[in-house]
Amino acid sequence: MSQLPRYDITQSYQWNYDHSPGPVERDVPSMPGNWSFCGLPVPSPLGIAAGPLLNGDWCLYYASLGFDILTYKTVRSSGRICYDPPNLQPVKTGPLFGGEKNIPIAGELTDSWAVSFGMPSREPGDWQKDVERTRTLLPKEKLLVVSVVASEQPGWTIDDLAADYALTAKMAAEHGADIVEMNFSCPNVSSCDGQLYMNAADSTLVTQQARDAIGPNLPLAIKIGHLTDQVTAEQLIDGVSPFATALVTTNGIAATVVDQNNRPLYDGRPRGICGAAIRDASIQQVQMMRDIIEKQQSNLKLIGVSGISTAADVDRYLEAGAEAVELATAVMLDPEVALKIRAEKNGSAQDFEPTRE
Repeated sequence: MSQLPRYDITQSYQWNYDHSPGPVERDVPSMPGNWSFCGLPVPSPLGIAAGPLLNGDWCLYYASLGFDILTYKTVRSSGRICYDPPNLQPVKTGPLFGGEKNIPIAGELTDSWAVSFGMPSREPGDWQKDVERTRTLLPKEKLLVVSVVASEQPGWTIDDLAADYALTAKMAAEHGADIVEMNFSCPNVSSCDGQLYMNAADSTLVTQQARDAIGPNLPLAIKIGHLTDQVTAEQLIDGVSPFATALVTTNGIAATVVDQNNRPLYDGRPRGICGAAIRDASIQQVQMMRDIIEKQQSNLKLIGVSGISTAADVDRYLEAGAEAVELATAVMLDPEVALKIRAEKNGSAQDFEPTRE
């Protein structure tokens, strides 16, 4: 495994924010083929999902390691502190498809984690300046996605929520985002913004207002959670298609987590399980949505997320109907994962020797 800097899951969110590594020098193998993301040309289909890229330096770091689509971790119209640790807890489980409970934690590092951040955010003045700087420093061919979410307050209506999504989307657009991604799914929060994708009418209202706020030309993606009901998926796609560019799927599968003594973690509240455990469920979801999109003759693109760590995983998502893919858990385990995928895809894997630092 690479000895390059990694997100340290034993440290706090703030510690990892403060210890961002910045770009490194690497030979990046080419990726054969013609690729796009939300309809924009890009050198490869390899991206990073909202989560690992806490600030611009993290974006620049992974951009130098072969990723062409960088998603700046979810930001808000006001500051929000992170949940208490553990924010990333390795778990021991087989494939998950929804409805599972009491997933046991692992005593060692695994490729599936329970995620519990609560969508923290710096104050707008801080993240706007950092997004602007990041876009300036990123190579022109790389795409900067900025993930946004509303900050629901007591007594808010759906109109209030939509207005805050639109405001934050506009902030991101005005400060350098190539694509705005709205997070409609966070398994770690109980407010309505965390499960917005389950309500097609509300999702449509929010998406329309965000589109009005950012204008007609900037790509607008929607991050959604685990969804198996055909009718709900059909209603969601039908509602947001006139306004959105892409759906990003899947943002974790919610489950309760227990320690070695079967005691509940996180006060017994569900947390999003991410990584290899939900790969098969996510691919199935991409396939289902591809079929619905084709049936409805929608122009929506699909971005595949969850459990991707090899060239074979990338191929499975692309074959299922994804335009591109985004990694998260794998990049935190091995920062050189994109270099390895690219080397394998262009036939030079046998020549790739990770640099030890």
